Amino acid sequence: MKFNVQTTLIKPLNDYLSKITLFQYNARLYLVNVIISGVSMGVFRLLFNFYILSLGFNEVLMGRLITTSSLTALIVALPMGYLADVIGRKRSLLIGGLLTGLSIIGMVLWPTIFVFYALNVVMGFSQSLWSITMSPFLMENSSEKERTYLFSFGHGLHMLSGFAGNWLGGYLPTMIGSQLSISSTDSTSYGWSIAIVASMFMAGLIPLILLRRNRLGGDSRSVFAPINYAKENPKLLGKLVGPMLITSLGAGLIMPFMNVFFRTVHHQSDQTIGTLFAWGSFAMGLGLLIAPVLAERFGKIQVVVITQGLSVPFLILLGFSPLFWMSAAAYYVGLTLMNMSSPIYETFVMEKVEPSARAMVASLVSMAWSFGWTFSPSISGALQVRFGFSLPFIGTISMYIIAITLYWFFFWRDRNPKKDQEALSQAA
Repeated sequence: MKFNVQTTLIKPLNDYLSKITLFQYNARLYLVNVIISGVSMGVFRLLFNFYILSLGFNEVLMGRLITTSSLTALIVALPMGYLADVIGRKRSLLIGGLLTGLSIIGMVLWPTIFVFYALNVVMGFSQSLWSITMSPFLMENSSEKERTYLFSFGHGLHMLSGFAGNWLGGYLPTMIGSQLSISSTDSTSYGWSIAIVASMFMAGLIPLILLRRNRLGGDSRSVFAPINYAKENPKLLGKLVGPMLITSLGAGLIMPFMNVFFRTVHHQSDQTIGTLFAWGSFAMGLGLLIAPVLAERFGKIQVVVITQGLSVPFLILLGFSPLFWMSAAAYYVGLTLMNMSSPIYETFVMEKVEPSARAMVASLVSMAWSFGWTFSPSISGALQVRFGFSLPFIGTISMYIIAITLYWFFFWRDRNPKKDQEALSQAA
Protein backbone atom coordinates (compact mmCIF):
# COMPACT_ATOMS: atom_id res chain seq x y z
CA MET A 1 0.00 0.00 0.00
CA LYS A 2 1.53 3.29 -1.12
CA PHE A 3 2.10 5.94 1.54
CA ASN A 4 0.52 9.26 0.54
CA VAL A 5 1.88 12.20 2.54
CA GLN A 6 -0.93 14.52 1.45
CA THR A 7 -3.70 12.14 2.53
CA THR A 8 -2.04 10.62 5.58
CA LEU A 9 -0.40 13.64 7.20
CA ILE A 10 -1.09 17.00 5.62
CA LYS A 11 -4.87 16.80 5.19
CA PRO A 12 -5.54 15.54 8.79
CA LEU A 13 -3.23 18.24 10.13
CA ASN A 14 -5.01 20.95 8.14
CA ASP A 15 -8.38 19.63 9.34
CA TYR A 16 -7.13 19.72 12.92
CA LEU A 17 -5.85 23.28 12.57
CA SER A 18 -9.12 24.38 10.99
CA LYS A 19 -11.00 23.14 14.07
CA ILE A 20 -8.65 25.08 16.36
CA THR A 21 -9.27 28.30 14.44
CA LEU A 22 -12.96 27.93 15.33
CA PHE A 23 -12.22 28.36 19.06
CA GLN A 24 -14.17 31.34 20.41
CA TYR A 25 -12.79 34.35 22.33
CA ASN A 26 -13.66 32.99 25.79
CA ALA A 27 -12.30 29.57 24.92
CA ARG A 28 -8.95 31.05 23.88
CA LEU A 29 -8.62 33.03 27.11
CA TYR A 30 -9.47 29.90 29.06
CA LEU A 31 -6.67 28.04 27.25
CA VAL A 32 -4.17 30.76 28.23
CA ASN A 33 -5.15 30.19 31.85
CA VAL A 34 -4.78 26.44 31.33
CA ILE A 35 -1.16 26.89 30.24
CA ILE A 36 -0.18 29.03 33.24
CA SER A 37 -2.08 27.00 35.82
CA GLY A 38 -0.82 23.76 34.26
CA VAL A 39 2.81 24.74 34.80
CA SER A 40 2.10 25.93 38.34
CA MET A 41 0.12 22.88 39.42
CA GLY A 42 2.65 20.57 37.77
CA VAL A 43 5.28 21.87 40.19
CA PHE A 44 2.90 21.85 43.14
CA ARG A 45 1.71 18.27 42.67
CA LEU A 46 5.26 17.01 42.28
CA LEU A 47 6.68 18.79 45.33
CA PHE A 48 3.87 18.96 47.86
CA ASN A 49 4.16 15.33 48.98
CA PHE A 50 7.92 15.79 49.32
CA TYR A 51 7.26 18.99 51.28
CA ILE A 52 5.04 17.08 53.71
CA LEU A 53 7.70 14.39 54.17
CA SER A 54 10.45 16.99 54.65
CA LEU A 55 8.48 18.47 57.56
CA GLY A 56 8.62 15.12 59.37
CA PHE A 57 5.15 13.81 58.51
CA ASN A 58 4.41 10.50 56.76
CA GLU A 59 2.23 9.02 54.04
CA VAL A 60 -0.73 8.68 56.39
CA LEU A 61 -1.04 12.48 56.67
CA MET A 62 -0.63 12.80 52.90
CA GLY A 63 -3.53 10.43 52.35
CA ARG A 64 -5.69 12.18 54.93
CA LEU A 65 -5.11 15.60 53.36
CA ILE A 66 -6.18 14.29 49.96
CA THR A 67 -9.19 12.73 51.64
CA THR A 68 -10.04 16.04 53.33
CA SER A 69 -10.10 18.05 50.11
CA SER A 70 -11.90 15.30 48.21
CA LEU A 71 -14.51 14.78 50.94
CA THR A 72 -15.18 18.51 50.98
CA ALA A 73 -15.56 18.52 47.19
CA LEU A 74 -17.92 15.56 47.47
CA ILE A 75 -20.13 17.25 50.09
CA VAL A 76 -20.36 20.63 48.36
CA ALA A 77 -20.61 19.42 44.75
CA LEU A 78 -24.36 19.91 44.28
CA PRO A 79 -24.43 23.33 46.00
CA MET A 80 -21.45 24.38 43.86
CA GLY A 81 -23.38 23.35 40.74
CA TYR A 82 -26.24 25.59 41.78
CA LEU A 83 -23.80 28.41 42.65
CA ALA A 84 -22.15 28.13 39.23
CA ASP A 85 -25.55 28.74 37.61
CA VAL A 86 -26.42 31.66 39.92
CA ILE A 87 -23.18 33.68 39.79
CA GLY A 88 -22.16 32.66 36.27
CA ARG A 89 -19.24 30.76 34.77
CA LYS A 90 -16.76 33.65 34.81
CA ARG A 91 -17.14 34.43 38.51
CA SER A 92 -17.12 30.73 39.37
CA LEU A 93 -13.81 30.15 37.58
CA LEU A 94 -12.28 33.26 39.15
CA ILE A 95 -13.37 32.39 42.68
CA GLY A 96 -12.25 28.79 42.31
CA GLY A 97 -8.82 29.82 41.00
CA LEU A 98 -8.34 32.55 43.61
CA LEU A 99 -9.14 30.26 46.55
CA THR A 100 -6.82 27.55 45.20
CA GLY A 101 -3.90 29.97 44.87
CA LEU A 102 -4.44 31.47 48.32
CA SER A 103 -4.66 28.00 49.87
CA ILE A 104 -1.32 26.95 48.40
CA ILE A 105 0.35 30.13 49.67
CA GLY A 106 -1.21 29.65 53.10
CA MET A 107 0.16 26.11 53.45
CA VAL A 108 3.66 27.44 52.82
CA LEU A 109 3.38 30.38 55.22
CA TRP A 110 1.85 28.37 58.07
CA PRO A 111 3.00 24.72 57.71
CA THR A 112 1.07 23.18 60.60
CA ILE A 113 -1.28 20.21 60.66
CA PHE A 114 -4.29 22.40 61.49
CA VAL A 115 -3.56 24.78 58.60
CA PHE A 116 -3.00 21.87 56.20
CA TYR A 117 -6.40 20.42 57.05
CA ALA A 118 -8.20 23.78 57.02
CA LEU A 119 -6.79 24.89 53.68
CA ASN A 120 -7.43 21.50 52.12
CA VAL A 121 -11.07 22.09 53.02
CA VAL A 122 -10.87 25.42 51.19
CA MET A 123 -9.22 23.71 48.23
CA GLY A 124 -12.04 21.18 48.22
CA PHE A 125 -14.52 24.04 47.81
CA SER A 126 -12.49 25.81 45.14
CA GLN A 127 -11.62 22.75 43.09
CA SER A 128 -15.21 21.55 43.21
CA LEU A 129 -16.48 24.90 41.95
CA TRP A 130 -13.81 24.98 39.23
CA SER A 131 -14.31 21.44 37.96
CA ILE A 132 -18.11 21.73 37.97
CA THR A 133 -17.97 25.00 36.03
CA MET A 134 -15.42 23.93 33.42
CA SER A 135 -17.48 21.50 31.31
CA PRO A 136 -20.63 23.68 31.07
CA PHE A 137 -18.38 26.67 30.32
CA LEU A 138 -16.73 24.86 27.41
CA MET A 139 -20.10 23.65 26.13
CA GLU A 140 -21.49 27.21 26.19
CA ASN A 141 -18.44 28.62 24.42
CA SER A 142 -18.18 26.13 21.56
CA SER A 143 -20.22 24.73 18.70
CA GLU A 144 -20.69 21.11 17.75
CA LYS A 145 -17.99 21.41 15.05
CA GLU A 146 -15.04 22.12 17.36
CA ARG A 147 -16.40 21.02 20.76
CA THR A 148 -14.60 17.69 21.05
CA TYR A 149 -11.39 19.35 19.92
CA LEU A 150 -11.77 22.12 22.52
CA PHE A 151 -12.30 19.67 25.39
CA SER A 152 -9.33 17.56 24.31
CA PHE A 153 -7.13 20.53 23.43
CA GLY A 154 -7.73 22.04 26.88
CA HIS A 155 -6.77 18.80 28.61
CA GLY A 156 -3.83 18.33 26.26
CA LEU A 157 -2.48 21.83 26.92
CA HIS A 158 -2.86 21.22 30.64
CA MET A 159 -0.76 18.08 30.38
CA LEU A 160 1.86 19.69 28.15
CA SER A 161 2.07 22.59 30.59
CA GLY A 162 2.41 20.01 33.34
CA PHE A 163 5.40 18.71 31.36
CA ALA A 164 7.13 22.02 31.90
CA GLY A 165 5.94 22.18 35.51
CA ASN A 166 7.16 18.69 36.40
CA TRP A 167 10.52 19.35 34.79
CA LEU A 168 10.83 22.69 36.59
CA GLY A 169 9.71 21.12 39.87
CA GLY A 170 12.47 18.54 39.66
CA TYR A 171 15.16 21.23 39.59
CA LEU A 172 13.62 24.19 41.45
CA PRO A 173 14.39 22.94 45.00
CA THR A 174 18.00 22.31 43.98
CA MET A 175 18.37 25.82 42.57
CA ILE A 176 16.78 27.41 45.64
CA GLY A 177 18.75 25.21 48.02
CA SER A 178 21.96 26.24 46.26
CA GLN A 179 21.08 29.92 46.64
CA LEU A 180 20.26 29.51 50.34
CA SER A 181 23.16 27.10 51.02
CA ILE A 182 20.83 24.38 52.27
CA SER A 183 19.88 20.89 51.09
CA SER A 184 17.55 20.59 48.11
CA THR A 185 15.40 18.24 50.22
CA ASP A 186 15.09 20.73 53.08
CA SER A 187 11.55 21.92 53.83
CA THR A 188 12.63 25.52 53.13
CA SER A 189 13.73 24.61 49.59
CA TYR A 190 10.40 22.92 48.94
CA GLY A 191 8.45 25.74 50.59
CA TRP A 192 10.03 28.50 48.51
CA SER A 193 9.57 26.44 45.34
CA ILE A 194 5.85 26.02 46.02
CA ALA A 195 5.46 29.70 46.96
CA ILE A 196 7.02 30.82 43.66
CA VAL A 197 4.68 28.71 41.54
CA ALA A 198 1.69 29.77 43.66
CA SER A 199 2.42 33.35 42.63
CA MET A 200 2.58 32.20 39.02
CA PHE A 201 -0.78 30.47 39.46
CA MET A 202 -2.34 33.72 40.72
CA ALA A 203 -1.02 35.56 37.64
CA GLY A 204 -2.86 33.00 35.53
CA LEU A 205 -6.17 34.43 36.73
CA ILE A 206 -5.70 37.55 34.57
CA PRO A 207 -7.06 35.88 31.38
CA LEU A 208 -10.15 34.83 33.36
CA ILE A 209 -10.77 38.45 34.34
CA LEU A 210 -10.96 39.28 30.63
CA LEU A 211 -13.68 36.70 29.89
CA ARG A 212 -16.95 37.95 28.45
CA ARG A 213 -19.93 36.85 30.49
CA ASN A 214 -22.63 34.86 28.71
CA ARG A 215 -25.83 34.15 30.58
CA LEU A 216 -28.18 31.23 30.25
CA GLY A 217 -31.75 31.77 29.12
CA GLY A 218 -34.61 31.92 31.59
CA ASP A 219 -35.64 28.27 31.30
CA SER A 220 -32.08 27.07 31.58
CA ARG A 221 -31.56 29.08 34.75
CA SER A 222 -34.63 27.65 36.47
CA VAL A 223 -33.84 26.37 39.95
CA PHE A 224 -36.01 23.29 39.47
CA ALA A 225 -34.95 22.35 35.91
CA PRO A 226 -31.94 20.24 36.97
CA ILE A 227 -33.98 18.54 39.71
CA ASN A 228 -36.78 17.70 37.30
CA TYR A 229 -34.29 16.34 34.79
CA ALA A 230 -32.71 14.10 37.44
CA LYS A 231 -36.14 12.75 38.43
CA GLU A 232 -36.99 11.99 34.82
CA ASN A 233 -33.65 10.39 33.88
CA PRO A 234 -32.23 8.50 36.89
CA LYS A 235 -31.18 5.49 34.80
CA LEU A 236 -29.22 7.59 32.31
CA LEU A 237 -27.49 9.54 35.07
CA GLY A 238 -26.55 6.32 36.84
CA LYS A 239 -24.98 4.96 33.67
CA LEU A 240 -23.08 8.18 32.97
CA VAL A 241 -21.72 8.58 36.50
CA GLY A 242 -21.30 4.99 37.74
CA PRO A 243 -18.19 3.97 35.76
CA MET A 244 -16.46 7.22 36.72
CA LEU A 245 -17.15 6.51 40.39
CA ILE A 246 -15.45 3.12 40.14
CA THR A 247 -12.53 4.58 38.19
CA SER A 248 -12.02 7.21 40.89
CA LEU A 249 -11.93 4.53 43.59
CA GLY A 250 -9.07 2.89 41.72
CA ALA A 251 -7.23 6.08 40.76
CA GLY A 252 -7.24 7.37 44.34
CA LEU A 253 -5.26 4.33 45.48
CA ILE A 254 -2.11 5.10 43.50
CA MET A 255 -2.25 8.34 41.51
CA PRO A 256 -1.62 10.73 44.44
CA PHE A 257 1.43 8.67 45.43
CA MET A 258 3.26 8.08 42.15
CA ASN A 259 6.14 10.37 43.16
CA VAL A 260 6.49 8.50 46.45
CA PHE A 261 6.28 5.17 44.55
CA PHE A 262 9.24 6.00 42.35
CA ARG A 263 11.25 7.30 45.30
CA THR A 264 10.63 4.41 47.71
CA VAL A 265 10.32 1.44 45.32
CA HIS A 266 12.83 2.45 42.64
CA HIS A 267 14.99 4.79 44.79
CA GLN A 268 15.01 7.69 42.33
CA SER A 269 15.98 11.31 43.05
CA ASP A 270 13.69 14.36 42.88
CA GLN A 271 15.32 15.39 39.59
CA THR A 272 14.74 11.99 38.02
CA ILE A 273 11.14 11.84 39.23
CA GLY A 274 10.51 15.39 38.04
CA THR A 275 11.89 14.55 34.61
CA LEU A 276 9.85 11.33 34.53
CA PHE A 277 6.66 13.18 35.42
CA ALA A 278 7.48 15.88 32.88
CA TRP A 279 7.82 13.43 30.00
CA GLY A 280 4.76 11.58 31.31
CA SER A 281 2.76 14.82 31.08
CA PHE A 282 4.17 15.40 27.61
CA ALA A 283 3.11 11.93 26.48
CA MET A 284 -0.37 12.37 27.96
CA GLY A 285 -0.63 15.80 26.34
CA LEU A 286 0.12 14.34 22.92
CA GLY A 287 -2.40 11.56 23.54
CA LEU A 288 -5.07 14.09 24.46
CA LEU A 289 -4.40 16.10 21.31
CA ILE A 290 -4.77 12.98 19.17
CA ALA A 291 -7.94 11.81 20.94
CA PRO A 292 -10.51 14.01 19.10
CA VAL A 293 -9.27 12.75 15.72
CA LEU A 294 -9.77 9.17 16.89
CA ALA A 295 -13.19 10.00 18.36
CA GLU A 296 -14.29 11.61 15.12
CA ARG A 297 -13.26 8.54 13.15
CA PHE A 298 -14.24 5.67 15.47
CA GLY A 299 -16.78 7.17 17.89
CA LYS A 300 -16.44 8.64 21.37
CA ILE A 301 -17.37 5.65 23.50
CA GLN A 302 -15.31 3.31 21.34
CA VAL A 303 -12.21 5.40 22.01
CA VAL A 304 -12.99 5.41 25.75
CA VAL A 305 -13.32 1.62 25.97
CA ILE A 306 -10.40 0.71 23.72
CA THR A 307 -7.82 3.15 25.13
CA GLN A 308 -8.68 2.38 28.75
CA GLY A 309 -8.71 -1.35 28.05
CA LEU A 310 -5.26 -1.19 26.43
CA SER A 311 -3.90 0.70 29.46
CA VAL A 312 -4.47 -2.17 31.92
CA PRO A 313 -1.45 -4.36 30.93
CA PHE A 314 0.81 -1.34 31.23
CA LEU A 315 -0.55 -0.50 34.69
CA ILE A 316 0.30 -4.05 35.75
CA LEU A 317 3.82 -3.61 34.41
CA LEU A 318 4.12 -0.21 36.11
CA GLY A 319 3.25 -1.58 39.53
CA PHE A 320 5.10 -4.88 39.48
CA SER A 321 8.16 -4.55 37.26
CA PRO A 322 11.42 -4.79 39.28
CA LEU A 323 13.23 -2.64 36.71
CA PHE A 324 12.93 1.15 36.85
CA TRP A 325 13.23 1.71 33.10
CA MET A 326 10.47 -0.81 32.42
CA SER A 327 8.21 0.68 35.08
CA ALA A 328 8.90 4.17 33.73
CA ALA A 329 8.05 3.11 30.16
CA ALA A 330 4.82 1.53 31.37
CA TYR A 331 4.03 4.75 33.26
CA TYR A 332 4.25 6.73 30.02
CA VAL A 333 2.14 4.39 27.92
CA GLY A 334 -0.39 3.26 30.54
CA LEU A 335 -1.32 6.68 31.86
CA THR A 336 -1.41 8.16 28.37
CA LEU A 337 -3.92 5.53 27.26
CA MET A 338 -5.99 5.81 30.43
CA ASN A 339 -6.19 9.61 30.41
CA MET A 340 -6.50 10.43 26.73
CA SER A 341 -10.19 9.51 26.72
CA SER A 342 -11.14 11.73 29.69
CA PRO A 343 -12.15 14.84 27.70
CA ILE A 344 -13.86 12.63 25.12
CA TYR A 345 -16.05 11.15 27.82
CA GLU A 346 -16.70 14.59 29.35
CA THR A 347 -17.94 15.77 25.97
CA PHE A 348 -20.00 12.61 25.62
CA VAL A 349 -21.65 13.22 29.02
CA MET A 350 -22.37 16.91 28.37
CA GLU A 351 -23.91 16.10 24.98
CA LYS A 352 -26.15 13.46 26.53
CA VAL A 353 -27.95 15.90 28.85
CA GLU A 354 -30.05 19.03 28.41
CA PRO A 355 -28.42 22.47 28.80
CA SER A 356 -30.43 23.20 31.94
CA ALA A 357 -29.00 20.10 33.64
CA ARG A 358 -25.34 20.43 32.65
CA ALA A 359 -24.11 22.06 35.87
CA MET A 360 -26.04 19.52 37.93
CA VAL A 361 -24.62 16.61 35.93
CA ALA A 362 -21.14 18.14 36.20
CA SER A 363 -21.75 18.21 39.96
CA LEU A 364 -22.63 14.51 39.95
CA VAL A 365 -19.52 13.72 37.91
CA SER A 366 -17.43 15.75 40.34
CA MET A 367 -19.03 13.91 43.26
CA ALA A 368 -18.25 10.56 41.65
CA TRP A 369 -14.62 11.51 41.11
CA SER A 370 -14.28 13.03 44.58
CA PHE A 371 -15.85 9.98 46.23
CA GLY A 372 -12.97 7.72 45.24
CA TRP A 373 -10.34 10.28 46.09
CA THR A 374 -12.02 10.85 49.44
CA PHE A 375 -11.60 7.32 50.75
CA SER A 376 -8.99 5.60 48.59
CA PRO A 377 -5.92 7.74 49.50
CA SER A 378 -6.34 7.17 53.24
CA ILE A 379 -6.73 3.43 52.66
CA SER A 380 -3.75 3.42 50.32
CA GLY A 381 -1.56 5.42 52.75
CA ALA A 382 -2.23 2.92 55.53
CA LEU A 383 -1.59 -0.04 53.19
CA GLN A 384 1.68 1.49 52.00
CA VAL A 385 2.98 1.89 55.55
CA ARG A 386 2.27 -1.79 56.33
CA PHE A 387 2.57 -3.64 53.02
CA GLY A 388 4.06 -1.35 50.36
CA PHE A 389 2.49 -0.61 46.98
CA SER A 390 1.42 -4.09 45.80
CA LEU A 391 -2.08 -4.09 47.30
CA PRO A 392 -2.93 -0.53 46.16
CA PHE A 393 -1.91 -1.42 42.60
CA ILE A 394 -4.02 -4.59 42.64
CA GLY A 395 -7.00 -2.55 43.81
CA THR A 396 -6.48 0.07 41.11
CA ILE A 397 -6.19 -2.45 38.30
CA SER A 398 -9.29 -4.34 39.48
CA MET A 399 -11.39 -1.17 39.67
CA TYR A 400 -10.27 -0.05 36.21
CA ILE A 401 -11.27 -3.40 34.67
CA ILE A 402 -14.73 -3.17 36.24
CA ALA A 403 -15.21 0.42 35.01
CA ILE A 404 -14.12 -0.43 31.45
CA THR A 405 -16.58 -3.32 31.41
CA LEU A 406 -19.39 -1.00 32.47
CA TYR A 407 -18.56 1.55 29.76
CA TRP A 408 -18.81 -1.23 27.19
CA PHE A 409 -21.99 -2.71 28.70
CA PHE A 410 -23.85 0.61 29.09
CA PHE A 411 -22.90 2.47 25.92
CA TRP A 412 -21.24 0.27 23.30
CA ARG A 413 -22.96 -3.12 23.44
CA ASP A 414 -26.46 -1.72 22.90
CA ARG A 415 -25.39 1.41 21.08
CA ASN A 416 -28.00 2.82 18.67
CA PRO A 417 -26.34 5.41 16.37
CA LYS A 418 -29.66 6.87 15.23
CA LYS A 419 -30.90 7.29 18.79
CA ASP A 420 -27.57 8.81 19.82
CA GLN A 421 -27.76 11.36 17.01
CA GLU A 422 -31.30 12.34 18.03
CA ALA A 423 -30.13 12.80 21.63
CA LEU A 424 -27.23 14.99 20.50
CA SER A 425 -29.54 17.15 18.40
CA GLN A 426 -31.86 17.70 21.36
CA ALA A 427 -28.99 18.56 23.72
CA ALA A 428 -27.26 21.00 21.35
